[in-house]
Amino acid sequence: MPPEMASRMSNPGSTVPAETRLLAADAAGIAEAAALLRAGRLVAFPTETVYGLGGDATDPNAVAGIYAAKARPSFNPLISHVPDAEAARAQGVFGEEANRLADAFWPGPLTLVVPASAGTRVCELARAGLPSVALRVPGSEAARALLAAFGRPVAGPSANRSGRVSPTCAAHVLEDLNGRIAAVLDGGDTRVGLESTVVACLGGRARLLRPGGITRERLRDVLGYDPEGPEAADTHAPVGPGLLASHYAPNAAVRLDATRIVPGEALMLFGAFRPEGHDAARAVVNLSEAGDATEAAARLFGALRDLDASGAATIAVVPIPPEGLGEAIRDRLGRAAAPR
Repeated sequence: MPPEMASRMSNPGSTVPAETRLLAADAAGIAEAAALLRAGRLVAFPTETVYGLGGDATDPNAVAGIYAAKARPSFNPLISHVPDAEAARAQGVFGEEANRLADAFWPGPLTLVVPASAGTRVCELARAGLPSVALRVPGSEAARALLAAFGRPVAGPSANRSGRVSPTCAAHVLEDLNGRIAAVLDGGDTRVGLESTVVACLGGRARLLRPGGITRERLRDVLGYDPEGPEAADTHAPVGPGLLASHYAPNAAVRLDATRIVPGEALMLFGAFRPEGHDAARAVVNLSEAGDATEAAARLFGALRDLDASGAATIAVVPIPPEGLGEAIRDRLGRAAAPR
């Protein structure tokens, strides 16, 4: 472990210091990470979307530690990760549409919000007091191996301070949470780079609560209709994870659909378009020179971090088409730009 990545730290809620661990995503590292989770500690782990901040979803003390580490509002429910669909169905009530979506997209970047089962082990704090539960079977083999080794649902919001840019590699996790969690299971860079799509199946038609790695078009193909949402009123009592209006925010202000650059702004490009005055930008990152939304989604959070590190007061973002994954990219950028 590089010296710059090691520090003395405390598990939230504990006064006993411990050393931050960077664990390899091999059998030994996964076994150690599972042991830490069983001890009530917090472990960041890789998924195919972003790194999750894992804690025992059945233990209110561990869940409280997640909220403390992230400085996350307690009314924002957490996604609980499980190793397979059978384990998910033990925690929630799956109707016809939820089953169809699970069969089509799990393992993968889809979170289903369903009624909590009578025997759910996901504690009320992780559900933010709601009668529903948010469940996901991640596509990452390392994540599923950890979940299987642990044997209980793992609450796993993105492994960053609440409202900050989500992490797509272990170094990003340490930037935000070094000194606040027990360990990071290092599985390299994430593949999707954008959080999971969140769909509520709570009776009636399914609702799209958060665009993400599964596009609206793919949901439509399975459901046979275009799901409604996402709704705009997210700020007080969201029914699913990741729905606060101000979210994914860097320190700099974010200005969307920029066609002209003010000197000194940082600039986020997409494709070949160049706004007026782009030569005066303080720093420039192109999400995808080819205008590929999949490449842009994978690079989004890293680009926000890089541009924020330039010290610019504002990050200007050129227009990004809303089709396909562009909808999810625009959703994240809109939350980054929201009043704080």
